[in-house]
Amino acid sequence: MKTKEILDELTMKRAITRITYEIIERNKKLDNLVLAGIKTRGVFLARRIQERLSQLEGLDIAVGELDTKPYRDDVKSEKDTTLMPVDINGKDLILVDDVLYTGRTIRAAIDNIFTLGRPARVGLAVLIDRGHRELPIRADYVGKNIPTSSSEEIIVEVIEVDGQDRVSLVDPS
Repeated sequence: MKTKEILDELTMKRAITRITYEIIERNKKLDNLVLAGIKTRGVFLARRIQERLSQLEGLDIAVGELDTKPYRDDVKSEKDTTLMPVDINGKDLILVDDVLYTGRTIRAAIDNIFTLGRPARVGLAVLIDRGHRELPIRADYVGKNIPTSSSEEIIVEVIEVDGQDRVSLVDPS
């Protein structure tokens, strides 16, 4: 098994900052914005984007936590641990996740969102887009595109969960 570091702490921070600037540029009414992090690591990435938006624009953007497990078609969980601190009806909502792969997690997140309300728009921000889509889903904001083979794995580590910030590519061969 071979492991290659793709992003270190500094490069990861820069990618999140770039995503934040793109969000600012593409959203005219930032005060109508809500971020929804997909559990687990997407929540921490969403909070980092929220912090950067606060630093750059002086806005306090709400961050929700989405649990996709009850809405997946491959793994079921009865308990939904979603936390959404604001009414999302009519809001510009941006889903935030660590890795975009097949698109199934994002589909489950969208299903969850529409049980909570009807946002005006739903966007998607991901730290890593590795390709291999099974559903017609595309990220609006991407930290880094990393073409992979389906046998490889992307491991995203965040300091809040893993004790360090890093993205690695693992090749099992």
